[in-house]
Amino acid sequence: MYDDDLTLLDEADLESPLDKMGSIDEQQDIPKPDPNAMLLLLRAPDNQQRMLAARAFCELEDERAIPYLVDLLTDACPLIRVSAAYAIGRNPSKTAVEPLIAQLERDWNGYVRKGIVWALGNCHDRRALLPLTHALKTDIQAVRLWAASALAQMSAVGYDVLIAAIPPLIEGLRRDPVAAIRSNCAWAVGQLCRDLPSNVIYATAIDALIEAFAEDGDLGVQEDARTAILKVGDTRGLQVIEEIERDGLI
Repeated sequence: MYDDDLTLLDEADLESPLDKMGSIDEQQDIPKPDPNAMLLLLRAPDNQQRMLAARAFCELEDERAIPYLVDLLTDACPLIRVSAAYAIGRNPSKTAVEPLIAQLERDWNGYVRKGIVWALGNCHDRRALLPLTHALKTDIQAVRLWAASALAQMSAVGYDVLIAAIPPLIEGLRRDPVAAIRSNCAWAVGQLCRDLPSNVIYATAIDALIEAFAEDGDLGVQEDARTAILKVGDTRGLQVIEEIERDGLI
């Protein structure tokens, strides 16, 4: 579906967009860039300066940067686009949702799309549901992985969006050929179940986690499904886990 040319993502590149950036706590002793100076550089004619500024707003929170970061989503340089996507993820805004969705649909670069789905999850907006669901079903594996994580954040949007996010995650848990993505789907289903009442949708989600624990051929997926059930604390799921482990079926 996508031609990623020189920037194909493979199974070795399934990590979070910000895994290598360090936590905010780790960065507390490092002087942060001057936001006023970085705002000016967001409009600089030099690619390196624009990229530096966009990356600075992965640490800085300043709503003044949002319109400039949105503009950089369509920059000709993919390194600038991906930096802008991550920066919007640190500075989520309702006004950035539509531009993020539009760029997700047309960007040829897998690294950029990966950052965009992460940013869309952080925006906590119902408009992100359909594009994230589509990415989970159709995109390359690294993007699918983070689309699953982003869908877990739909619980912060509303009940109707939460329940709409569960079926594609269950489908990913059952059918995605990449174990890491199935694991992320298990985690995301577990996160959403924690905000569900005990109803048919909740029971279907728990069934999917139990099925993954009992039947998935990958030990990592089994363990992540088990952990999701334990964190939800579902009585039926806990009982099934106990029975399966007691009988040595896994």
